[in-house]
Amino acid sequence: MKNTLLEILNMNFNERQQYMVTNGDELLQNMLLHIGHPDDELRDKLNYRLFVELLSEQLMTTEQMKQLSLTLYGKDYLYRSIGERHTETVFTRSFSALWLSVLLRVDSQLHFLSDEESLQILEACTPYLINEKDVRGFVGEEQGWAHAISHGADLANAVVSHPSFEVRLAPKLLQGIKDSFWKEAVFVDDEEERLVTILEKLIIHDFPEEILVEWVEQVFDKLQFYLMEVGYTPQYFSARTNTLHFMKTLYFTLKFTKKMPQLNGVVSLFIAKWMKQ
Repeated sequence: MKNTLLEILNMNFNERQQYMVTNGDELLQNMLLHIGHPDDELRDKLNYRLFVELLSEQLMTTEQMKQLSLTLYGKDYLYRSIGERHTETVFTRSFSALWLSVLLRVDSQLHFLSDEESLQILEACTPYLINEKDVRGFVGEEQGWAHAISHGADLANAVVSHPSFEVRLAPKLLQGIKDSFWKEAVFVDDEEERLVTILEKLIIHDFPEEILVEWVEQVFDKLQFYLMEVGYTPQYFSARTNTLHFMKTLYFTLKFTKKMPQLNGVVSLFIAKWMKQ
């Protein structure tokens, strides 16, 4: 597979265009089969790179893009063995999320999905961050990046940005962010920046400020209740660190964009309070 991908990547535009006309369906099927390959070079540097180039050069048909989208959000790809930790299935889930985020952005412009199909995909993708339990970033030199939380955040951003997005989907997205703080690991690869972008996109949709204020209060309430009932545990400290990193990023994002001053005031007060604990 590596040789095939390298050969196609090294083609000029006309050669690649002709290849897609005659072999496109077979190629994309093989690329799907290798979307979560544990070899970083094959999965990321060749397979994903070619996927992006084919899209940017508009060498996929609308039917091919539709079939990819309708395949990726299901149990064999985005939700394959969901809930597992420290297994290779994370690469399939994570890169399915990444591919889907790109496809949804393309669909926002080209509308190759029907309204019913796009909403079906958005609804299926919305709980991904709630259910993903493997939070590893860089796994190793051979396997590269898992990045399921970051790619899940990218997918959530694509969901919110899509024309078919409905506000009723927002609570599950917010729940997914909150749950991400409690997955028993401290994020070290700027995951909080991608998670904050979900709120940025909701704000663009004129999502009610009072609901986001209530959500921030609930995030810190969970920390407080856990501390009172369970005490100082490694899970508490990792959740506290993740929460504060996220809230600090949100604070500066709101400050620079001058959006939702009430929300930013509440975030500031909580940061000040919890920095002393």
